[in-house]
Amino acid sequence: MQSCLSHLLTPPLFRIACAGFASLLLSGCFYANTSQAPIATTYPYTEQQRMQAAHHWEVLARYETNRILQRERVRFRDLYITEPDHQSLSTYSGGEFERGFRTLLTSELVSRGANLTTLPTANTADVHIGVEIVEHRDRGFIRPPVGTFTALTAGIAVATIPYNHWAEPALGLIPAGIAADAVSGSWTSTGNEEVIITIQITDDERILYSSSNIYYINAGDRRQYAPHRVPQAPAVPSIPVTGTW
Repeated sequence: MQSCLSHLLTPPLFRIACAGFASLLLSGCFYANTSQAPIATTYPYTEQQRMQAAHHWEVLARYETNRILQRERVRFRDLYITEPDHQSLSTYSGGEFERGFRTLLTSELVSRGANLTTLPTANTADVHIGVEIVEHRDRGFIRPPVGTFTALTAGIAVATIPYNHWAEPALGLIPAGIAADAVSGSWTSTGNEEVIITIQITDDERILYSSSNIYYINAGDRRQYAPHRVPQAPAVPSIPVTGTW
């Protein structure tokens, strides 16, 4: 009996047993110990669309029209779509999106039978379009789209098939090309530029309707959404006239 115990407690086996016991203790302490700051975690997987065509503006206008006309508080009201409210309309101009979306929303509302006016009156409800640019400067690592690594490894595996079975190696790329054509339309980069588009309908101090949508945008399209200064002609210098010499 003693010889059996001495055999089990030989240095290699003893070290392995100690390491296993210590790992069990440490795994429990991981959740038991405290921390001076919250541990970073991730959100569940979600998707967000990217705006990169005027047709996407039309899709949003149609979506907002459907939602507006479903609200009984605004369905039968006279609506007036307000002009951009910047610091000074003489020195600031809204982006292409603000002007284009205002026109598209007007067309969609009129085609669906909404009552729109060209001027505000005492009985109209005001439709406001708000656009806010969000620029991320330090986002860190962002996980690639789901299935990216699986598709990559599958493509490499398919490309190696000809070396074992087919006579022409290039034929191995055909299945990978078919798969790429099938899913490439859903590929897009995440980017650091986002836009928040808000539609609000107000009556004096009351908010009758509010809807916000968030989209990715291309960095080069930022000017389409952000208001910018209109270049002003330089002022003509004037010479003061006095009666003294």
